[in-house]
Amino acid sequence: MESVDPKDLKNGDQVYVIYRNPHVPSVANVKEAEIVPHPRDPNALALFINETFHVIEDDDALFATKDSAERAYHTAYEDQLDQYH
Repeated sequence: MESVDPKDLKNGDQVYVIYRNPHVPSVANVKEAEIVPHPRDPNALALFINETFHVIEDDDALFATKDSAERAYHTAYEDQLDQYH
């Protein structure tokens, strides 16, 4: 899977993430996000998704393509998905 190292990000990059719904933690899906300047730290970047800024952490799983993110999603949630089939 084609993951992106957070250290290699630059302003304007588009990435894909596996995003958990903060209101329903059992729900997750692949979302496109944009890398933007951090609104409070001029020396940092942030992940902009769902009209919200998120701090980028070293252990965040960021993907260059939607296909890579979807493969990672299916690998990570394969056991859970099998329960419903």
